[in-house]
Amino acid sequence: MIKKKKTTTESLSFFELTPDLVCVASKEGFFEKVNHSVIEKLGYTEEELFASPITNFMHPDDREQTARERAKLLSGKPMINFQNCYVSKKGHIIWLDWTSIYFPDKEIVFAIAKDVTERKKIELETEEAYLKFKNLATHFKDRIEKDRKYFASELHEEVAQLASVIKMDVDWLNFHLADVSPSVRKKIEHAEVVSGLLINTIRRISFSISPLMLNDIGLNETLEWLCKEFTILNKIPCVFETNYKETDTTQDIKLDVFRICQEALKNIMLHAQASSAKISIETMGDKICVSIIDNGKGFNMQEKNPTPGLIAMRHQAASINGQLHIDSEMGKGTKISILVTK
Repeated sequence: MIKKKKTTTESLSFFELTPDLVCVASKEGFFEKVNHSVIEKLGYTEEELFASPITNFMHPDDREQTARERAKLLSGKPMINFQNCYVSKKGHIIWLDWTSIYFPDKEIVFAIAKDVTERKKIELETEEAYLKFKNLATHFKDRIEKDRKYFASELHEEVAQLASVIKMDVDWLNFHLADVSPSVRKKIEHAEVVSGLLINTIRRISFSISPLMLNDIGLNETLEWLCKEFTILNKIPCVFETNYKETDTTQDIKLDVFRICQEALKNIMLHAQASSAKISIETMGDKICVSIIDNGKGFNMQEKNPTPGLIAMRHQAASINGQLHIDSEMGKGTKISILVTK
């Protein structure tokens, strides 16, 4: 009996002296007992706290979510590390982190909360700063892409057209100037070939700068075209495989996925010494997974410093909240994987 009395006294001492907010609430959602910390933090008297439902002291934006969590609590699931907002009598916002247990035999809730307001303010300030930085980065990214599109359009519509006119004139000269010396004929034929190469080069550079066809025919067709072009230009077979439906994916994600694939193929061309490559894209629930694989020389991931290309791909993936993973071994090729939420 003496031991029980001592335990009760210690419990009361904890209830009153702990700096945490401690309370006992009824099943109906009213305070039945609170310690001094609750009164001090909220600024209400004990009588005022007992007179109104607990929800009256909460921030209106948190009442619905708290009600759902409380329903789970009353059904037997303890509430652990649940955060919500209260409004003090003076109008101050107070963030509390709750741990609560429901005792069905007594129909009461025993709850302890820590004041995490200062920590939450720092989190919110950090999140706000991040959003400002992200919006600024998005603005610059959009500006760069607009400039790319303009430059690509000028190359394709203006410079390529002018080169086409030159080629037509050279073709005309080659057809109509029958009585010319072999050396002149050779120069004309050489100009004809070079003008054709110039037109194709301008169009290829234009596509590389900004893939205008991405808006017209979609990501799948554009990546397939990219693989075919890579095969033709580098004499390295590049296969494209897909089971991806792109109807739910934003244009920004499609563009960044294309840029990553473009950069990966450039790395293969410059560094991999590969004899084959493959790009695959598939849907995995609400995510898309893109893989770029080559059978080249590979590299030791522990020793090799990231190349500018790999760094660019990581930054590109991060800009769309994607996860980029690189797997490579000496003599066993390289696999680059990107997982992005649609």
